[in-house]
Amino acid sequence: MTEAGERTDAPEYAVVIPTLGRPSLSVTLRALADTKGPAPRRIVLVDDRPLEDCTPLPADIPTELAPLVEIVPGCAAGPAAARNIGRRAAPEPWTVFLDDDVVPGPTWADDLAADLAAAGPGTAGVQARITVPLPPGRRPTDWERTTAGLAAARWITADMAYRRAALESVGGFDERFPRAFREDADLALRIMAAGWRLEVGSRRTVHPVRPADRWVSVRTQAGNADDVLMTRIHGRDWWARAGAPRGRLPRHLAIAAAGAAALVGTVAGRRRPAAVGAALWLAGTAEFALARIRPGPRTRDEITTMALTSAVIPAVATGHWLAGLVRHRSAAVSRRLVTVRARDL
Repeated sequence: MTEAGERTDAPEYAVVIPTLGRPSLSVTLRALADTKGPAPRRIVLVDDRPLEDCTPLPADIPTELAPLVEIVPGCAAGPAAARNIGRRAAPEPWTVFLDDDVVPGPTWADDLAADLAAAGPGTAGVQARITVPLPPGRRPTDWERTTAGLAAARWITADMAYRRAALESVGGFDERFPRAFREDADLALRIMAAGWRLEVGSRRTVHPVRPADRWVSVRTQAGNADDVLMTRIHGRDWWARAGAPRGRLPRHLAIAAAGAAALVGTVAGRRRPAAVGAALWLAGTAEFALARIRPGPRTRDEITTMALTSAVIPAVATGHWLAGLVRHRSAAVSRRLVTVRARDL
């Protein structure tokens, strides 16, 4: 990476990376060191491990980046809070948020400089073009297909550059989002509601499929609670405005209701309602499993994983959705809370 001073037309920027110290962080930093173009003024690593973990952040920081790197403690409150900590530590006009498992391309810094230089005064953010490499020679697994969806996702902070003034105008990330899910879409919708524009740039970043165990798809159902918060904040049409897929929650609710009816009917000794509920639960679960098995590699392990998780996911998704309804019942609509518009800056 060349020094920023070698290119006088390069906008000043900082890089902020929230991290839990995964091994992939060293790969991300190495790619940043190897990319061609103007260097950032600073690289802020937000150590979001629990505060009682006093061990050094496990990362190999390249020698050429060492003078730029600042490690600041997070609060173990999730990526939204960590990114807010990072942006407050970076006074530069632009902040580039990266995940700690992405790999910026070989000309990333030059392309970023071009993206930022081309951004007009009303442009709040410029997204990178994300590529998710999939294994050649076979169909992708369910988890690989899920990760591949990031390539078409809008305004994700895997690699997203934001103008500092725009971030400040809306108060940054909403820290009620505790996971790496929807916090980026929420920010984008609030940014656009304030009168700013978001654009897609020319720089390219690779997002590898990280290793995951059999139950990863069950754990990701926690995002259903975040979808409740999105609806409370942005209204029922937020899906379309954020370009987000609706998912299968309505079907999950129906399958879970059928399962509950079967269980209640069995306990109450009502055979017919129990049998009807069980039949509907089985049909819904089978359809869900087959929908996930068909596009995949259809190996014994993948089929087993899809069968097991498809039986569990509807109930887990329903539980998280109900918990979200309770937790976020008083959330306000952000469109009524926007007090600073881009044209007033």
